[in-house]
Amino acid sequence: VQLQASGGGLVQAGESLRLSCTARGHILKIDTMAWYRQAPGKQRELVADITDDGSVNYADPVKGRFTISRDNAANTVYLQMSSLKPEDTAAYYCYASRIVTLTTTKSFFYYVWGQGTQVTVSS
Repeated sequence: VQLQASGGGLVQAGESLRLSCTARGHILKIDTMAWYRQAPGKQRELVADITDDGSVNYADPVKGRFTISRDNAANTVYLQMSSLKPEDTAAYYCYASRIVTLTTTKSFFYYVWGQGTQVTVSS
């Protein structure tokens, strides 16, 4: 299973960005998909997560500004980021947990990380 993230970039404060992350690998089901971020010198932190039935959870700093969504048929999770602030600058990582795949047999993965995509917000 691989997660491929895209959509990062350099924007000015107040602008918007949309991140996307697609899981590939004969996937039958993904329980939870999420976005984390890590700023230089800081620990990786949860930004938002969403279950396969649509339940969402947001970190306090992004509530009201970020929206997480997913397309289960496409195994894709999105993060719409609005009213961006310089403190949102970080590498954003896609995460998926409790993944079931099917090739010749069923397989189960507890979690998978995607590569980071950089978001830089200038003041």
